[in-house]
Amino acid sequence: MTRVKRGTIANKTRKNVLAQTKGYRFGRSTKERQAYEAIVHAGTHAFAHRRDKKGDYRRLWNVKINAGIRALGNEAIPSYSKLIDALKKKSIALNRKMLAELAEFQPEVFVKVVETAAKK
Repeated sequence: MTRVKRGTIANKTRKNVLAQTKGYRFGRSTKERQAYEAIVHAGTHAFAHRRDKKGDYRRLWNVKINAGIRALGNEAIPSYSKLIDALKKKSIALNRKMLAELAEFQPEVFVKVVETAAKK
């Protein structure tokens, strides 16, 4: 059987690993073993944090909606939780992202949504 030299494949792998750690500090960007470990850890954190980001945004939307509601000073709906409850009872299907956008950038439309939810 003929001899197979694997140098080119090893160099290609090493080059790809080190290319992925560009910008990392110390041995993590220059030493193959440390670089590979850094890639593995970065990948697990990236996976977990993509999931966390969804919750972070939902919490941000809730804060924006609550701030918008409290700024109105509406006695019928004084807080975020009361607004969400009123919207569900009225079957107004606006998600939190859209409500937050309205509260921040289009307060006059947000006021109409709140008034609609507050009507009996």
